[in-house]
Amino acid sequence: MIWFQHHVTLRPQRRGCHLVTQEVLAKAIEIQKIDRGLCHVFILHTSASLTLNENADPDVRTDFETALNHICPENLPFVHTLEGPDDMPAHIKASLMGNSLSLPISSGRLALGTWQGIYLCEHRDHGGSRHLMVTGFGEG
Repeated sequence: MIWFQHHVTLRPQRRGCHLVTQEVLAKAIEIQKIDRGLCHVFILHTSASLTLNENADPDVRTDFETALNHICPENLPFVHTLEGPDDMPAHIKASLMGNSLSLPISSGRLALGTWQGIYLCEHRDHGGSRHLMVTGFGEG
């Protein structure tokens, strides 16, 4: 049985959805030694999120941001406003999108669909570096 766990620091991103699959794979090189297993990716923040979706057409990432802003606009009468107008909407969007992904490992690779990639969804205007905990296990 092979186990690994890595802390991944992602560079600051502007608000929006960003592919981070390669950053995760660059740190979790043990995946290559696993024939079948599971990789869990968890974001250590409450105002950003993770999702798995289309990795080819960048318009999908733009449309995600448009839809999220429509679902939870900044001009709602929020009570929690100490950290700026984008903070409470960011918390809501993060809860809607989710804070973790469980991904299968097969034959030394993440077993993703042809068009799937891991997204960091940055919901703040200036969220700063984001941190992930990547844990995996499986049989070699």
